[in-house]
Amino acid sequence: MTVRIDRTRCIGSGQCVLAAPDVFDQSDDDGLGVVLVPEPPTDLLPGVRDAVDRCPSQSVSLEE
Repeated sequence: MTVRIDRTRCIGSGQCVLAAPDVFDQSDDDGLGVVLVPEPPTDLLPGVRDAVDRCPSQSVSLEE
């Protein structure tokens, strides 16, 4: 499973970081989302799926 953030669509709301802080962060430069763990272990997937659902700009995706 691969996690991606489309930084051209990201608005920096931080919902992904709230849902899965071990997988996502926000850039200090522009505040946009950053994927820390592109291929997260199974135990982190519920948070990643929550991040996908929470993202207001629909820029977070999980390819299974």
